[in-house]
Amino acid sequence: MLDPNDNSKTAMVAAINGLLADHFALYVKTKNFHWHVKGPRFRDLHLLFDEQALAIQGQIDAIGERARKLGGDTITSIGMIAQHTQVKNQDSASLSAEEMIAELRDDNQRMVDRLKSMKETAEQAGDNATDGLIDDWTDMAEERVWFLNSLLQG
Repeated sequence: MLDPNDNSKTAMVAAINGLLADHFALYVKTKNFHWHVKGPRFRDLHLLFDEQALAIQGQIDAIGERARKLGGDTITSIGMIAQHTQVKNQDSASLSAEEMIAELRDDNQRMVDRLKSMKETAEQAGDNATDGLIDDWTDMAEERVWFLNSLLQG
């Protein structure tokens, strides 16, 4: 159980839950774009978006379990995801491929920024395990940014 007097661990669990919310929201958005992309690059983007969505989905359980290993609770509902995510909602099914790519790039870059800001929180909590995972998750998000950004460069 999380010690309520340990502010550094409480802050770490809160940061992890924000990251967890971002992953859920980004997964849904990436799948939305996977389903709705159109145009001459349909096949390539359809496959890329699916590949990225699966990678994001693959991180969700590890992130949630990290909060539990620290003795905290995880987000428990769609409402909590909406409350804690930095990923902007996107209900449109008619964005251009370039708009989709740019939006996913920007969302993934915000995730990179969130992850980098979590390093200090992990250090303050003395949480070496989360610190190491943050490095891995940052690398994965940076790769998505790189791929998406490369598609926008002509």
